[in-house]
Amino acid sequence: MIVFKEIHSVTLASWVNSGKFAEGKRSLVFIHGSGGDHRTWIKQYTKFQDTFNVTVIDLPGHGQSGGNGEQEVSSYVEWVRQFLDARTVKNPVLIGHSLGAAISLLFAIHHGELLSGIVAVGGGARMPVNEMILKGLKTDPDAVIALAAKFSVSKENRERLSRTVIEGLSRANPDVLYGDFFACDRLDIRDGISRINIPTLIICGKNDKMMPPEFSQFLQDTIPSAQLSLIENAGHMVMLENPELFNRSLREFLESLPLV
Repeated sequence: MIVFKEIHSVTLASWVNSGKFAEGKRSLVFIHGSGGDHRTWIKQYTKFQDTFNVTVIDLPGHGQSGGNGEQEVSSYVEWVRQFLDARTVKNPVLIGHSLGAAISLLFAIHHGELLSGIVAVGGGARMPVNEMILKGLKTDPDAVIALAAKFSVSKENRERLSRTVIEGLSRANPDVLYGDFFACDRLDIRDGISRINIPTLIICGKNDKMMPPEFSQFLQDTIPSAQLSLIENAGHMVMLENPELFNRSLREFLESLPLV
């Protein structure tokens, strides 16, 4: 169900599997990518809701949340930190895709003591965005969205999923989408990720064209004890393209963590 919480006069929406998190269950917080919302994770929260406490946030300016979005990953980190505090979510695992992965990584650098672990999906210590995409979002956002949808899904899944991705990105305010991509482009946490000292899983589609596997490989090589799962037959939207293998990797990681 969707619940709302006001933080600094901004109403943030999130999908939760119950009105109150159950004691003794691990808490999962899913964070969508640029221009997305909680529906990005539908193949996950419908599968994990019976086993875990699950919340799926709509970042400010996205989905059913108020606000105007941000242009710095660090600003989104602060929103997530305040959201966890307001919702009294203790020691969750952050699971973030793309922009959400950047948020999870930066959160772990600065506030790792608040988490049980992180899962970075299709992310990197740097996340460069082509300047033509940034310019195009100002002049012809529909064309950029169509291009982004094409490259975010592996070739074998385009017929099945491209329309879904286009519809999702088209729901976003173009200015918010621009801010998200701009925030990703400015990100550079290469000097900080070695300080992450909590359990970390990195997931990447083997055919990811937007954030190729070498970005995830760098994370594994640099974050102490990080695990890397490369998912077959999937691109940047790996959790939608191959949810069975994605969910298996995620569940194995979660079950490997110390008991709550």
